[in-house]
Amino acid sequence: MTLNAPQTPGSKTRLTDLAKQAGVSTATVSRVLNGKVGVASETRQAVLAALDVLGYERPEKLRNRSAGLVGLIVPELTNPVFPAFAQTIESMLSQRGYTPLLCTQSPGGTTEDEYIEMLLDHSIDGILFISGLHADTQASRVRYEQLRNRGVPLVFINGYAPEIDAPFISADDMAAMELSVRHLVSLGHRRIGLATGPDRFITARRKLEGFSDALSRHLGIEDSSPHVATSLFTVEGGQAAGGDLIDSGHTAIVCGSDLMALGVVRAAHQRRMNVPHDLSVVGYDDSPLIAFTDPPLTTVRQPVSAMSHAAISALLSVINGTSAPRSELLFHPELIVRNSTGASPDMRAHAEQRASLSS
Repeated sequence: MTLNAPQTPGSKTRLTDLAKQAGVSTATVSRVLNGKVGVASETRQAVLAALDVLGYERPEKLRNRSAGLVGLIVPELTNPVFPAFAQTIESMLSQRGYTPLLCTQSPGGTTEDEYIEMLLDHSIDGILFISGLHADTQASRVRYEQLRNRGVPLVFINGYAPEIDAPFISADDMAAMELSVRHLVSLGHRRIGLATGPDRFITARRKLEGFSDALSRHLGIEDSSPHVATSLFTVEGGQAAGGDLIDSGHTAIVCGSDLMALGVVRAAHQRRMNVPHDLSVVGYDDSPLIAFTDPPLTTVRQPVSAMSHAAISALLSVINGTSAPRSELLFHPELIVRNSTGASPDMRAHAEQRASLSS
């Protein structure tokens, strides 16, 4: 679509639409479109974003020359948290003048190593990895050592591997489990289970460790193994793991991802159970649209924006020759309480009994 569609370049209607979308005056829009100086960078970015949202092609004089190419490798896009990271990082990179190259994997498709080779062929300036093979304890670290030896700036999100000489940005999985278990204990639950992914992944191991610590601290349970079911980080994986935990008498289940939590809810419905009346469920990620599930999901929110900003800052520091911390930055998650958690059946029965005696 060209800039003068659906209106002509001088159209007052077009300027008004852009001004309304960007939250600025038509005069400011005109200055931006004509490349005039004296417009704050934040304001200019808002007008450019309005052009994109309303479907206008940017005038050639407004197209910035790329400062460089940055690769972004994500494991897949079926889990909504990965598109959330990708969109946030791409936007932040673009604002800083860099062109992001998004590489997404799928079963049987292009592998991480193949993407790395493609990016190197494009003279990439740096690479961001999100939950990649660095998070798999069974995967080789040689690929990353080779990249470091070639001088390629690297930053990793979620999945700390201390033997890799690069900055790491992670959500605090252990803190997430503490938040989840403490919330459920406050609701009277004593049979709390964990549905999570394979323990070969660092994030799953940390969730298991945090869950075990929380059970010991809040309920005095020293052996968490009867309360843990592992599967895939998918709806189907959550359904299988959740079914096992429900059948073994758990009244609340903490999940390793929002998708797993949706699978647990499905397993409960298959057993004609009501969430949260019969079973409380806590997810992890706070993926886009998860607040609109039935019931709206209580979950632990990954600070995607803050983590993305830190990752980009670290990567650009390395690209520009400035040292960045060769350690792990942990970001504290936030418990978002919605309607998938409620009082345990025992607490509810006790309350009903007290109400009956007092009446």
